[in-house]
Amino acid sequence: MRLLYVVQRYGETIAGGAEQHCREMAERMARRGHHVEVATTCAQSYIDWANEYEPGRSTIGGVVVNRFAVAAPRDNRRFNELNRRMVRGRGSRPMFLQREWMREQGPWSPDLVRWLEGRANRFDCVICFTYLYWTTWSALHALRGLVPLVLHPTVHDEPPLRLSLYDSVFRAPDAFALSAPEEIDLIRARFHVDPPGEVVGIGVEVGAADPARFRASYGLGNLPYLLYVGRIDEGKGALALVDFFVAYKDRHPADELVLVLVGDDLMRIPERDDIVVTGFVDIQTRDDALSGALALAQPSFFESFSMILTEAFAFGRPALVQGRCEVLRGHALRSNAAIPYDNFAEFECALEMLRDDPALAAAMGAAGRAYVDREYTWDVVLDRYEALLERTARVRPSVTGAR
Repeated sequence: MRLLYVVQRYGETIAGGAEQHCREMAERMARRGHHVEVATTCAQSYIDWANEYEPGRSTIGGVVVNRFAVAAPRDNRRFNELNRRMVRGRGSRPMFLQREWMREQGPWSPDLVRWLEGRANRFDCVICFTYLYWTTWSALHALRGLVPLVLHPTVHDEPPLRLSLYDSVFRAPDAFALSAPEEIDLIRARFHVDPPGEVVGIGVEVGAADPARFRASYGLGNLPYLLYVGRIDEGKGALALVDFFVAYKDRHPADELVLVLVGDDLMRIPERDDIVVTGFVDIQTRDDALSGALALAQPSFFESFSMILTEAFAFGRPALVQGRCEVLRGHALRSNAAIPYDNFAEFECALEMLRDDPALAAAMGAAGRAYVDREYTWDVVLDRYEALLERTARVRPSVTGAR
């Protein structure tokens, strides 16, 4: 098949979850013998979408990458004002203002859309990654009815999803490649449609890891540690996790447990001997950290899959997960490898269980590894995915966009 991926950012230095997911899918489908291209922008940072890469055509990991300039970087002062009205304020949200919000959100690249309009019909499927951004919104509107369209929505319950602008986005694709079953329930509830397609998931592949190497690098000795991996940001639940950990240690002063935070630090963190902040690390260091943790903490309220959770499971580590996130709770219930918590009392009880019962922690870790082997090895995921794309490519849409 000839496959074209549309995504807001793309590259080996892009660490975002949806972007990483897109690159994994694109490169692995190329290795399966398909012709794979990407249409993306020259942006590197989601903060302002400023052009960092050169426009033009290149090859990364066997995938042909077509880059187009962002017409204007995001004016965050203007966008934040508009965003407050659109997703947090009250009152009317006329469609013209929603469209302006989408353009300001970005990344706005008219050149990319013009290229799609002229070239997309050369592909068997056009695959858009993540529902939220201008690149997906504009691509689906421009190409509906012209070429089979697949959307990886990576959707979770968040304020922008309530905008009526997205009604057309979720009715445009010929098929959805969903990450978790909870996405189906959310799409049904919000848009009153049954999303065609399949729950594909995201593959997991971890290499050899050395927990002693990580402990030595960060002076942990033999201390047990609870691990957080990702952007260290209030919006990702990291602030609540730090507060809960400090409260736990105040109530359990004899416990030598350490909290290790791996990722870029975007918030104020108390300076304590029992909190270690590593900053951004390479994949090997991250894997070393995962392999030696007492458990992974995943406190995010907004997840459409959570690759770091299944990676922790692949290393046989249990997890504590945010119970108010339906996707994380779903993983916990299906795997028997994670404990959901909704508040501090439940967080404290979960930690006490893992600290007091090593056999329980080991059994949960084994259950997580079995869950990944059953559902999320790359061969399992790609077989499901390839079949979905082949089915979608065979049923070419009419030029009117009728289904």
